Amino acid sequence: MRPTTSDLISSENLFFKQKKVFERFASVEISGQKFMNQDDFISAIAPGEDYKKIQKEQFGILFRIADKEKKGLISFQDFVIFENLLSKPDAEYEIAFRLFDVEGKGKITTEQFKQILFSNITPDSIPFDFDCEWLKLYVGRDPEKKHELAYEEFTQLLKGLQSERLRQEFKFYDKEGTGYITPDNFKKIILSIARHKISDYVVEHLPTLCNIYAGNKINYASVVAFHYVVRQMDMVERIVNKAIVASSDGKITKNDFLNTASRETRFSLFTPLEADIIFHFAGLGNPSGRLSRQDFAQLLDPKWERRDIKSTTKKQTKKHTGVGWEILHQIYSFALGSIAGAVGATVVYPIDLVKTRMQNQRSKVVGELLYKNSIDCFKKVVQNEGLAGLYSGLGPQLVGVAPEKAIKLTVNDFMRSLLKNKDTGFIPLHYEILSGGIAGGCQVIFTNPLEIVKIRLQIQGEVAKNVNIPRKSAIQIVKELGLFGLYRGASACLLRDIPFSGIYFSTYAHLKKDVFGETPDRKCSIIELLVAGAAAGMPAAYLTTPADVIKTRLQVETRKGQTSYNGIFDACRKIFREEGFKAFFKGGPARVFRSSPQFGTTLMVYEILQRLLPWSSSEEKVGKVVSAVTDGGDLGYLKSRNALKILLDLDYKFGVVPKNVNVPIPS
Repeated sequence: MRPTTSDLISSENLFFKQKKVFERFASVEISGQKFMNQDDFISAIAPGEDYKKIQKEQFGILFRIADKEKKGLISFQDFVIFENLLSKPDAEYEIAFRLFDVEGKGKITTEQFKQILFSNITPDSIPFDFDCEWLKLYVGRDPEKKHELAYEEFTQLLKGLQSERLRQEFKFYDKEGTGYITPDNFKKIILSIARHKISDYVVEHLPTLCNIYAGNKINYASVVAFHYVVRQMDMVERIVNKAIVASSDGKITKNDFLNTASRETRFSLFTPLEADIIFHFAGLGNPSGRLSRQDFAQLLDPKWERRDIKSTTKKQTKKHTGVGWEILHQIYSFALGSIAGAVGATVVYPIDLVKTRMQNQRSKVVGELLYKNSIDCFKKVVQNEGLAGLYSGLGPQLVGVAPEKAIKLTVNDFMRSLLKNKDTGFIPLHYEILSGGIAGGCQVIFTNPLEIVKIRLQIQGEVAKNVNIPRKSAIQIVKELGLFGLYRGASACLLRDIPFSGIYFSTYAHLKKDVFGETPDRKCSIIELLVAGAAAGMPAAYLTTPADVIKTRLQVETRKGQTSYNGIFDACRKIFREEGFKAFFKGGPARVFRSSPQFGTTLMVYEILQRLLPWSSSEEKVGKVVSAVTDGGDLGYLKSRNALKILLDLDYKFGVVPKNVNVPIPS
C-alpha cells in the first residue's frame, strides 16, 4: 500500500525533530560533520535520568549497539537508525538480541552467549553453569554440533534464564543440600537477579522472609514464591487496586486479595505462600492484617519514575523553594483559612449569639432571668432587636476569624506532617491529639481579643430598648479594654481551645479515614466532609463547655448587682456555689449546634478550596526540550530503559564491569 500524504508529512516532521535533537546534543565535529560521543548519546536518549536504578555505564550498552562501526562516535544516520529501532513494538528484545549477535548474522551461538554474558557481569557474581540441563534443552546436548539460537528462541531463553539462575544460586549457597539457606544468602540472591524490580524498603527487609514461618532459615519454596511475586508485581498492583476499590474502608485482608485474584484471572494466579509473602512485606509495621493502599506502596513502588509524555516532551514543572516562596505559601494558606472560616462563622453566628447570652445569664439569686431557654432567647432577640440583632458583633468576628482559622488549620497540618511516620505516613492517636492541641493553643493570640470584643457587643443588646444606654462600637470597646484587657480570660481561652482542637481534629481525621474510607486515591465527597466535620464538632464542643462558660464570665463586662470573678479558680468556685454544677454546661446545646455546623462547614470549605486551588497549580511551568523525539520519543526512552531492565535480569550489575578486569570465559 502506498504511503498517504499525511504519512509523508509525519515522516518528514519526525526527521526534522530527530535532526534538531542530534544537532543539540552532538558535541564532536570532524571535517564539518557532527558526531555524538557516548555521553552525548546518553543525554539524548535518557533525558532527566537520575541513574539510581540504572547506572550511566549501563546506558553505554545502548551506545555500543548504535555504534555499529565501533569508532566511539555515531553519526546522524546511526542515530536515526537507533531511533527507528526503538519505534519497533519488540524493541526491548531486539536490543538485547543485537547485543549478543556480535557478528550481525541473525543467529547467536552458545559461545557468543557465554562471551557476552561473562564480559558484562562482575567477577564476584555466582558463576553460571552452562552445562546445566535447562540450557541443553535450548542448545542441544552434543557439543560438536553448534546449535545457533534464532531471535524467537533467544527471547524465550532470556525469559527463563533468571529462574535457572535462581535455582543455581540457591544450590550454590545450600552446599549441604538441606533445602534451606540463610536470610543473608537469600538477600544476596535477590539482589543479584532482581534488585532493579523491588523497592528500597523491601531490599532492606529481605531477611525478614524467614519470619513468615517458624525458623531462622529460608526454604526453596519461599525463594521461588518470592521471585514469582516480583515477576508478577504489575498483576499484584492491579488486584490490590481492584480489591481496595471494592472495600468499604479502603483496606483489605489476604482473603480479600485472593478472592479478587480469583475473579480477575482465568486461573488461580497466586498460591497461599505467595499471598503470605505479599502481605508480609506490605504489612511490615502494620500487624492488623488489614492493609491500605499506603501499606502496599512500600512493596509495589520500586522508584521507577513514571514520566508523563506531555510534561516530559513539552513542559516541565519547576518547583520553587526559598524563604520568599514559603512566605507566599503561608499567605495562600491564610487566604484559604480565612475564606473557609468566614463562611463557617457567618452560617452559625445567630446560634453563637444565643449561646453567649445564655452563658452570661445569672441565676435568680443574682438577678432576673431574661431567657427561659435557647429557643426563648432566639425569639426575644428577634422581637427586641430585629433580625440584625442576631448578627451583633459579626464584624469583629469576620476580621479576626481569618488569622484564627488560618493558624489553627495550618499549624495542625504542619504538626501532623512533622509527627507522622515518614515511611508509612501513619500518625499515632496521641500525636494526632497533640497536633490539634498545639494548633488550638497557637490560635489564642487572635481568638481572645476577638471573642472579648464579640461577647461585649453581643451582650449589650440585652439591655431593654427603653433604657437610654448608647451602644458601643467595636473600636470603643477595644480602646476601653486596652492591650492587656484584650487578653483578659486568656488562660480560660487556652483551657477551652487546646482540648477542643485536640479532640476535634483527631476525631475528624478518623471519621474521614475509618468511617468514610478516605485514602490517598479516594477523596471524601462534599457531603462526607460536611458530616465528618459536623460530627467531630459535637463531642469537642460539649466537653469543653465548662471552660467556655468560665471564659465568657471572665470576659463579659460585669453590670451592677452581678458577681465579679478574679481568675479561673475564683470563677469555678463562685459559679458552683451560686448556681450549681449544671451552670457549667449552660449554653452547651447551643454551643454544640453552633460549633458542629460551623467547623463542619469550615473544614468542608477549606478542603474544597484546596482541591479547587491546589498549591501545586501555582508552580511555574517552564518549557524544556528533554525528549529525543516528540512523536514516540518518550515511548522510545521507555523502551530503552525496558531493554536494560531485561538485561538486568541476567545480572543486576550487567554492563558495569570494573576496568582492567579480565573475566574468564568458561569452556
